[in-house]
Amino acid sequence: MAVSARPPEIWSSFFRDRWLPQLVEGGVDVQVLPVFVDSWFRPEGALRQTLRMIECAHVLAEGNPDAVALCHDGQQIDEALALGRIALVLALESMPGVDESVELIPTLHRLGVRVASIAHWGRTALADGSGQDGTGSRLTSHGVQALREMERLGMLFDISHLGATGVAHVLEIASRPVIATHSSARALRDHHRNLTDEQLRGVAAGGGVVCVNFLAAFLTEDARSATGDHLVDHIEHVASVAGIDHVGLGPDFMREVTEDLTPPCCEGFAYSGIDAGASIPGLEGPRGLPLVTDGLVKRGFSEEEIQKILGANVMRLFRAELGRPAPEGAGEGQPAR
Repeated sequence: MAVSARPPEIWSSFFRDRWLPQLVEGGVDVQVLPVFVDSWFRPEGALRQTLRMIECAHVLAEGNPDAVALCHDGQQIDEALALGRIALVLALESMPGVDESVELIPTLHRLGVRVASIAHWGRTALADGSGQDGTGSRLTSHGVQALREMERLGMLFDISHLGATGVAHVLEIASRPVIATHSSARALRDHHRNLTDEQLRGVAAGGGVVCVNFLAAFLTEDARSATGDHLVDHIEHVASVAGIDHVGLGPDFMREVTEDLTPPCCEGFAYSGIDAGASIPGLEGPRGLPLVTDGLVKRGFSEEEIQKILGANVMRLFRAELGRPAPEGAGEGQPAR
């Protein structure tokens, strides 16, 4: 979001100067790049902004070939890591540029998108976001088509932000594993953006992974008092409920982007009722990620368990699913694995 807000001619250099050092200092070697389209682009400009941000990802990767690589599958990720590059994976956070035009999903796949969700906080043509839980709605017919098309192509379906009954619907009909890219535990913080224990178990039963959100407002009710212990509490809870093989990290580092893109007139801005500016001290951005490892060590996780949490679980999913066409016969009526 911050890079694409700049003029195109400085996309590569801005990424290299502002974000690359943070990723390197944080020890990041695989980074999911989410395309999120702000509300003022919707509906008319949503597809244009989606394509602009996808182009931004390609440009920043092409402009920094010694440091990063845009990857389409697990093999390309492994090749990038072997060369000492950070692997970038393109994702869509909701599909406001697609809506009912599900036939555009293969187009986005051709452009490199490998992970996608179909709703954010509100209602879309595909499903209701978690902010609309009161509607009790499942996926629309176009939402089901979108899920099937993503499964066919080898795109990971992301349930983060999806409404509760929508999540249940997906877990009921999915034929491939799903991912929650940035969702914490509702048992510890009762917020509609977090996942219940039943949902955690459902993702795990299908072979998926839940990546714990770092955003302070989703970890504890008093966001300004959030600490690393709150984050480790959520990781520990997800691991205990879903299993150690089904938990990862989904930081949702918003503070710097929010401060960078929000005019001074709007300081203290609360997004949909949450304090988007509150963060765990030291974990305002990627460079603080070693603090998570420290917290896991102190909590008693083994080295093998920590490696799984830090990315091995997600990489297992990426290697198995990204860019791989669905097995023959998968689809309607097939249960989740």
